[in-house]
Amino acid sequence: MPKLKIGELPDDKPVKVSAELPAAVHRDLIAYAEALRRQGGQVVDPTKLIAPMLARFMATDRGFSKLKREAAGEGQ
Repeated sequence: MPKLKIGELPDDKPVKVSAELPAAVHRDLIAYAEALRRQGGQVVDPTKLIAPMLARFMATDRGFSKLKREAAGEGQ
């Protein structure tokens, strides 16, 4: 089985957010949680995958990283 990009989920204080997802995205979240269970034995609520997936996406988006650096430089 290929290594998944999302591994152990950190235990962090959450912020409540409500969002509607397309049914296909929800099915994929369920499938991803099942893959995590098979790969490492970690049972995860599929909704708990949303935050680390978004964080990973933003962390690997070069354009977003550049904008963040530029904005941080403006605040100095």
